Amino acid sequence: MDTLSVWRGTAQSTGFAMLDGEVAADVLIVGGGITGVTLAVLLAEQGREVVLLEAGEIGGGTTGHSTGNLYETVGNGMQEITSRWGAEVALHVVQERRTAIDFVQSRCQKLPDVGFRRCDLVQWAQATGDQGYIDKEIQALEAAGARVERSTSVPAPLPVALGDVLVLRNQAQFQPQAYVAAMARMAAEHGAKLHEHSRVLELDTKKGRAVTASGAVQAKEVVMATHTPKGIHLVHTEMPVHREYAIALEMDPGAAGPGAGIFWWHGSEGLSMRTTQAGDRHFLVVAGQEHKVGIHNAKAGLLALENAAHKHFGDRPVAYRWSAQNYRGADALPYIGRNASGCFVATGFSTDGLTWGTVAARLIAAELLGHKAAFADHVRPNRLSPVKGAKNIIEENVTVVKQLVKDYLTGRQDEKLSELKPGDSAIVDVEGETLAAYRAPGGELFAVSSVCPHMGCKVHWNSVETSWDCPCHGSRFRPDGTVIEGPALSPLKRKDTPPLAGGAT
Repeated sequence: MDTLSVWRGTAQSTGFAMLDGEVAADVLIVGGGITGVTLAVLLAEQGREVVLLEAGEIGGGTTGHSTGNLYETVGNGMQEITSRWGAEVALHVVQERRTAIDFVQSRCQKLPDVGFRRCDLVQWAQATGDQGYIDKEIQALEAAGARVERSTSVPAPLPVALGDVLVLRNQAQFQPQAYVAAMARMAAEHGAKLHEHSRVLELDTKKGRAVTASGAVQAKEVVMATHTPKGIHLVHTEMPVHREYAIALEMDPGAAGPGAGIFWWHGSEGLSMRTTQAGDRHFLVVAGQEHKVGIHNAKAGLLALENAAHKHFGDRPVAYRWSAQNYRGADALPYIGRNASGCFVATGFSTDGLTWGTVAARLIAAELLGHKAAFADHVRPNRLSPVKGAKNIIEENVTVVKQLVKDYLTGRQDEKLSELKPGDSAIVDVEGETLAAYRAPGGELFAVSSVCPHMGCKVHWNSVETSWDCPCHGSRFRPDGTVIEGPALSPLKRKDTPPLAGGAT
């Protein structure tokens, strides 16, 4: 299934060359999303020698698969920040995120059209039993200094409000792929060296050295702006990993729509909605519930989202389908700064990555330039907050252990390679070895190790995105074993498969 996002489908590509040969830098940035590219701009403007390595295309990860919304609150609710950290930290969170949105706006004024617009964030309850959450959220936002108001209705054709509506003024949205591509070109204009299709295969953070298939970088400082740090790090044990699916419905330009705004419908169906325009085409973007990576039915999750969207907005054609992965900090705050390995990381953004990514780039740039911000202490990667994050840490590690035990004891399927039909996948036993196998629609058979090289969990098949996903820490792999995303650096090992009768495989 094609899972191209509306942002990537309607923005121009960048076309930076692969890394070729050995290069040196003051700062190596691994990852070309909003965090890495923003940091590259900030450092290059200060005259630092910067090299950025992106495994795929600039913005091709979570940034280009987001909803394109910028807001000073957080998706899981400001009341969670307040309950875990207190009102003062909640106030700082709002201030930092508000400043990040202002920064994006100032940059957009210097860039080609990237669709930036100020708008309200509107949140309301799906059922009367959810209204208490909305009331508490309004109170938490008021205490945190946000410009929040109550209303009694939402724009048509959105699902009707059953009680008071939360309206957060002066938030924003943009075209995230266009923005990060334009920022990448700005970084290059200021002297940064950006390389696409340059996946890091080996990374020594102590020595500041990264190796790709076609070159290497030696740097004084390393920043992993990779959504989750590559390799094995303590934060992996603390972060639940989820995927969220989204679609873009094609809208008749003359049809009534909700207009500009970030619309969150809180409840069991849990929809996020916004409009966007590309040329003369109009879209309604609808995102659904989160699903635990590797242990959910991806096809069922996407189908449920499409059914909900059609129920509320009519039988409009689905022009784009996509998904994004998120890693949530155990104590409701992200992890930003230098970690125990000596490099800088930026992770744990939950579903709020565009704004947190901008915050992270600014914090890391300040520290690298010798000006550590006060807020950096709240989000440092090595903070110890066992009380604030204990529940999530325990739940995440219980999930990991359950998957290890479940997969190693019961993970095999009663399937044979020879019986796999085009489009089928299975975990199979071949000569005493357990393999993850997939037969492409054209008939080609791919068989790889079923064990994730990161920490040894067994991968599960994602039928929507044609990938093997690890339920433990979120690494994802193509059918041939190539790493798509996640902490894993090395691929699933490709296995030779015995030929079938007649010479086919």
